[in-house]
Amino acid sequence: ILSDHHFWGGLRASLELGRICRVFNRGLSMHSNSHVGISLAAMAHLAAATPNLTYACDTHYPWQSEEVVAGGRRRFDDGAYRVTDEPGLGVELDRDALARLHRQYVECGLTERNDEIEMQKVQPDWKFEAVRW
Repeated sequence: ILSDHHFWGGLRASLELGRICRVFNRGLSMHSNSHVGISLAAMAHLAAATPNLTYACDTHYPWQSEEVVAGGRRRFDDGAYRVTDEPGLGVELDRDALARLHRQYVECGLTERNDEIEMQKVQPDWKFEAVRW
């Protein structure tokens, strides 16, 4: 099972998914697409709190060139991200960077995501079904 804390209802719902996978003896991993440091930290903390991860977590974070947390991009050492012991998620928001990236987002004109249209290019009868744990 590939969980995604953005899509499957957040951190608590993703923890519940982990418990369900454990009950039914299903493998579990995590995925997160196009996130910045806040989301990466959330996924890392979620992974640390989910004892039955059977596969490595999948992140697109290394592809991002911008960051909204103070101190810049988060580090990976030998393919691993270290969970901090700082309060909360262990990251602090860089509000100037967030404002700059928000302006870029609004000005680019691509403010709506429609996965159904993209999927139908490959499979014309594909329909999006919003499910949540």
